[in-house]
Amino acid sequence: MKQVTIYDIAKEAKVSVATVSRVLNGTAPVKISTRAKIEALIQKHQFQPNAMARSLLSKETGIIGVILPDLTNPFFPEVFAGAEKEAQESGHTFLLCNTMGDYAKESEYLNIMQEKRVDGILFIGGRINLKECEPDLVQEMVEHAKKIPMVLINGNLRDTELTRVATDEYAGTMLAMRHLIELGHKRIGFIGGESHMTTTSNKLRAFRKSLRDAGLPVREDWILPDSFSMESGKQQMENLLEKKDRPTAVCCVNDFTAIGAIKTAIEHGLKVPDDMSIVGFDDIPLAHHVIPELTTVSQQASELGRTAMKVLRQLINKGKVKKLTSLEPQLAVRQSTAPAMMPSYSESFREISSG
Repeated sequence: MKQVTIYDIAKEAKVSVATVSRVLNGTAPVKISTRAKIEALIQKHQFQPNAMARSLLSKETGIIGVILPDLTNPFFPEVFAGAEKEAQESGHTFLLCNTMGDYAKESEYLNIMQEKRVDGILFIGGRINLKECEPDLVQEMVEHAKKIPMVLINGNLRDTELTRVATDEYAGTMLAMRHLIELGHKRIGFIGGESHMTTTSNKLRAFRKSLRDAGLPVREDWILPDSFSMESGKQQMENLLEKKDRPTAVCCVNDFTAIGAIKTAIEHGLKVPDDMSIVGFDDIPLAHHVIPELTTVSQQASELGRTAMKVLRQLINKGKVKKLTSLEPQLAVRQSTAPAMMPSYSESFREISSG
């Protein structure tokens, strides 16, 4: 049996294909009698335009491209899940691309998305988190954004006007540090993060400012950047514990490093949080399930994704949007932080540990 096309409907109704398109998409008024005739034929033939036909009619594919750096990090799938939930309301589906932090792959996926004629792009991680991004990588993003609506999530490219949605990581670190300082901690270290990434530098700026504002020393030998992995948290806590003089609390760049740091601290005989308080960042699902449960800063990952999708949809519909939409972080206080030990107990603990 021959499949009925939009051209068949138009021919039988004795109208143009454009008129049938307007009825299908509701893009413009159609005379009541003509609309009734076309709708009757659509019902008679049980006509359902396929995706390709719909894209030709509406000039949209219904596909959103998503470029992210690491699907194994639970934070990024959470952001994606929020965007996906929001997109269901507008009938969009996704082309998901995992770059593993490879900037060449980002370029490849950007070109693929242009070929696939996606309606918009959500871009998270990778080059948009570099403190100094290569000019050609920046220009490539600008050129693609001229052709396809694009929203950057938790990132920025200097000297561009690209639309951004972000959780305030600086404010989030201030929350974490205020919590530790209010618990009486005066000796605080920082673990994890790559120094060339803005997410690390933003958090370190807040870390240092919090200590200065509280009149506390900034011990550079207690600031140990490395990467964002659990292994990094383990290794840098190992390095921290090798020092004769140790902090009583540690602020970590993300939850992965915090979980690694907790594991190493416990393996060395420390009690978390009695001997050392540890705070993370992101509030990934695992933060609820480690022992002790992790005190951390929530970036509202799901809401971040939903908001980014809302903003992207406005861009697709030629709506007016702010260049930056900012979400406020929230502190989730759990079991990995506690008041600092009294000096006498703290000194005794260090003597036992060093002995």
